[in-house]
Amino acid sequence: MQPNQYRDVRLEKLEKLKALGLEVWPRKAQRTHGIAQLAETYTDAETWTNETLEGLGLTVSVMGRVLAIREMGKSVFAHLTENGEKLQAFFRMNDLAEPGWEVLKLLDMGDFVSVTGPLMRTKTGELSVRVKEVQFLSKALLPLPEKWHGLQDKEQRYRQRYLDLISNGEVLKTFRTRSRIVSTVRRFMEDQGYLEVETPMMQPIPGGATARPFTTHHNALDMDLYLRVAPELYLKRLIVGGFEKVFEINRNFRNEGLSVRHNPEFTMMEMYEAGSDLRDMMTLTENLLSTVAREVMGSEQLPWGEQVISYAAPFRRLSMKDAIAEYGCIDRQLLEDEAHIRALAKAVHVEQVDKKTDGMLLGDLFDHHVEKQLIQPTFITDYPIELSPLTKTLEGDDRFVDRFELFIGGMELANAYSELNDPIDQMGRFQAQMDEREAGNDEAMQLDQDFITSLEHGLPPTGGEGIGIDRLVMVLTNSASIRDVILFPLMRPMKPTESEEKD
Repeated sequence: MQPNQYRDVRLEKLEKLKALGLEVWPRKAQRTHGIAQLAETYTDAETWTNETLEGLGLTVSVMGRVLAIREMGKSVFAHLTENGEKLQAFFRMNDLAEPGWEVLKLLDMGDFVSVTGPLMRTKTGELSVRVKEVQFLSKALLPLPEKWHGLQDKEQRYRQRYLDLISNGEVLKTFRTRSRIVSTVRRFMEDQGYLEVETPMMQPIPGGATARPFTTHHNALDMDLYLRVAPELYLKRLIVGGFEKVFEINRNFRNEGLSVRHNPEFTMMEMYEAGSDLRDMMTLTENLLSTVAREVMGSEQLPWGEQVISYAAPFRRLSMKDAIAEYGCIDRQLLEDEAHIRALAKAVHVEQVDKKTDGMLLGDLFDHHVEKQLIQPTFITDYPIELSPLTKTLEGDDRFVDRFELFIGGMELANAYSELNDPIDQMGRFQAQMDEREAGNDEAMQLDQDFITSLEHGLPPTGGEGIGIDRLVMVLTNSASIRDVILFPLMRPMKPTESEEKD
């Protein structure tokens, strides 16, 4: 049958349920236990035999979605699911209060019911409820995905995540794991003395990262606002204001393309600590990731595709030039010469080589030769100043800055600085970014005069870092696409069907 035909049949059943005098959309479910709670407590069949369960004299009420129904004469077996766990309901005609048996005849897979009765274990050892009473809770007017194959089409899985969660137990497990990862990250930061804060999601000036923002408009004030690309400049203001350690876990928005590693709306954690620097951020990050791996995933050695990633501290550390030399099989001395850097960039077809500085070209060479090969956790340090407008320069070489990016699984996972706290230097960096905007780079930063003013009131030495939560979940759960770890990723508009195009 077509979906509309299924719907018509189920609507007829809904009317029959009403005719039985039932409240078919009740306000509350009769429930004393969760299915997961019972499954965990009474999972051991040797300890909780049928005789032991009968001896408890325990009557339970559980709620669940009907995933399977099997009739055997005057008995019916149904599997109910809730929160990813299953429990069998055993119905016998003589056990049920009216109109229980009539209700069973009108059930479809996908419906919600509540069942009440004592716990038992069948001859096959399956934990079950011997149902004495059934409460109808909700009629599914459309069918669930095909029983044995589940929801296979990736586009449909992402667009109809609710069906994906019902059909694919591993998907539900991934998102439950994501929740535990975020919870563990938050607890770790609080244990380190960090205070969780919230900063504006709509900002008059998009700052804190070189990215194209989303624009909106506030009618009452008649002003344009921007969904934030990063919370950085506001968090630094809090350090100026006297907080020692702050962090925020929240959404950022960047008007970029879609890929297996990019979603325009994504979750980041940013943290700042007064008195610290880049090395402190490295130690904090190593301890954070190894703790999350152990506590949430149960091991510091976790699969990534066909490889195994070790989250045991310490992580490897390489300068950008050393990484290019090692992974690109390039003589390290060549990276000290402008002409050779340009020749190497042209050899790998970097665009607009003649319009870029040496520092920009080093970034291009790194992207080409190195990033995808960094599977094990690796800190890349000593970035060109052109790539880092908010960072302190290295001692003795103001062409490079005290910055790291952490790479795992061939992608950037974290970005950290020894923060620039010289307001005069910062103003010069902003001016360079504004010059880039005038030259056509619409991702360059805009001048934030209030942030400069805050720096002029004094920012102590500060270490700061941003960690991509979505990508962290990806590598820890061995998920190949960022869409697999975001419940509702942004999707392209669906193409109209042939019949819709005719209309």
